[in-house]
Amino acid sequence: MLLQDKVVIVSGIGPGLGIRLARQAARFQASAVVLAARTPSRLDDAVAQVTAAGHTCEVMAVPTDITDADQCRRLADATVERFGRIDALINTAYEHGPWEPSGTASMDGWRQAIEVNLYGSVQMTQAVIPQMTRQADGSIVMINTVATRRVNQLESAYAVSKGALATAVQYLAEDLGPLGIRVNSTYIGWMDGEPVRQYLEADSGRQGITADALADEIGKQIPLRNEIPREEDCATASLFLASDYARAITGAHLDVNGGFFLGR
Repeated sequence: MLLQDKVVIVSGIGPGLGIRLARQAARFQASAVVLAARTPSRLDDAVAQVTAAGHTCEVMAVPTDITDADQCRRLADATVERFGRIDALINTAYEHGPWEPSGTASMDGWRQAIEVNLYGSVQMTQAVIPQMTRQADGSIVMINTVATRRVNQLESAYAVSKGALATAVQYLAEDLGPLGIRVNSTYIGWMDGEPVRQYLEADSGRQGITADALADEIGKQIPLRNEIPREEDCATASLFLASDYARAITGAHLDVNGGFFLGR
């Protein structure tokens, strides 16, 4: 299977992609999934969901704020102490920042997004490097966003911080490649799950249509099946980059958005 016998850390466990990544990693026969988030209640729910699915992998939850380098190191150390290795880190923790146009945006909002999305993701990456170096093997996947590909002015803080992270991935890939450590990104767009459904419900009232009708309108912008991609499919593509099937891939930017952005 895709992640058989791998020890996988997923940072940023929440109601959306984070929990789906954890569940898919367990489904793909990871030997252990380590869950990290700032909110303990979210971790408790995630552990319950992964366990209830009946997979055989071990699950460990470690409350972690990735903007704190010491907490990142404690997470990595706890993983090694219990499981002996770290095969993959999926950095999905994020801060969206305020919804506002760039020309009038609050720099406090930008700083908050950059603190988590750039500095936090790199700090979490740095925390796992010593163990991956000892193994001469490891994979790091950054969850990025199509907002860096297609401009949405109201997401300026989020997109700018993730754009900086994309550049960091290139530098990390070249720096860590000789050590056997791969660093890649997936670019997620619209994704059918709880967070997007909440957005659709809220915005449908403003537009005077149903949430399903709004989803259909969005789907018309997505070439693949003219529908919003499923969370589990986005998670699986990200976990592919963490697997040995992607052993020759590093520094890659994989668009996982149904063709919402068609690059070259």
